[in-house]
Order: sequence, then C-alpha cells, then structure tokens
Amino acid sequence: MRFTRAELESYRDQTMPDLVTPGVRLLFVGINPSLWTAATQTPFAHPGNRFFPALAAAGIIPRLPGFADGLSDEERRKFLERGLGVSNLVRRATARADELTRAELRDGAERLAVNVARWQPRVVAIVGLTAYRQGFDRPKATAGRQSEALAGAELWAVPNPSGLNAHDTIASLADAYAAPARAAGILPASDRREPDARL
Repeated sequence: MRFTRAELESYRDQTMPDLVTPGVRLLFVGINPSLWTAATQTPFAHPGNRFFPALAAAGIIPRLPGFADGLSDEERRKFLERGLGVSNLVRRATARADELTRAELRDGAERLAVNVARWQPRVVAIVGLTAYRQGFDRPKATAGRQSEALAGAELWAVPNPSGLNAHDTIASLADAYAAPARAAGILPASDRREPDARL
C-alpha cells in the first residue's frame, strides 16, 4: 500500500481508536498517530517504523505482521490475545511528533491515567522518552522503569521506534521492549528473545 502526499495530508488531525481489550497486561503508549497510521488505522504503521519488527525480534509477538498495509483482523486478534495493547498520549494525527504542544502531551498524560485506571494493565510503556518527560513533567527522567506508578500500573519509558530516531536499532529496541514485557508476564523472566511457539 502506498499513499500520495496529498492522500496522507487528508488524514491530518484524524484520530484512531485504542487497540485495547479487557485483560491487557502490557500497554504500549505512542506519542500520537502518524498520518500513515491514521490512514491504515493501525498503530506504528509507517513502513519505516520499527515497533513491530522490534516486538518480533524480542519474541513479544511470534512473527512480523504486514503492519504497513494495516493489520488484518486475525493479526489484531492475536496481538490482543497476547495481552498487548496500544494507546497514544495525543489522539490527533500529525506528520511529525514535534508538531504537538507540551500542553497536548500533558493533557494526554492525564487522559491516559484515567484510561489506565479503567483498563488496569500490569505495565504501561511510554514509547518515547522526550514525550514522557514533557507529558508527565519529568524533565530529567531516564529510559527504563520509572520510580512512580501510573494508576496502579508499573510505568516504563522506552525508546521511540520511529525511523527518525537514529540512535536505536531494531536490536536495541527489542532489548528495551523486552524488559517491560518480562515485567508484565508477556515474556518469562529469564526469556531472551525466544518466541512463544504456542501462538
């Protein structure tokens, strides 16, 4: 699937529903939907985004889905059955995350806390350290598990998988995402990237 620039621009400011179901154990929270994500209604769907490749490399999901064309109903079902979910700090789609205001990120953090209290995941992983620092007013936060909880859930800040984040590779993202997955019980505590063959 390919979109023209004009087609993608037509999705600016549109929203995407959360990919969450009762029983979610690990909630990944993106910054906001990209235009490609809004167009496909699939989180982290841009072809250059490394979220799904990192999840597959970590063994959090058993295989890489065709995410850039939009997840199929079967792929969504399997993702949710793993105890995984995806939400966003800010709901509106933009071409780049730096188009968002700090006020939007802070409002999004407050909305997220309400949702987490309702969904009750074991672990929440904010995907983007800068967004976490701004949204939660933690300017000196470092990546990894945070000292505070969020509405009773263990809180983590992990790297942004966008292709614009040149500091991380699929391998380093896989390592970063595996840690909250182990904390949530998605991966065994001793697991080091061994996919669950049962799915």
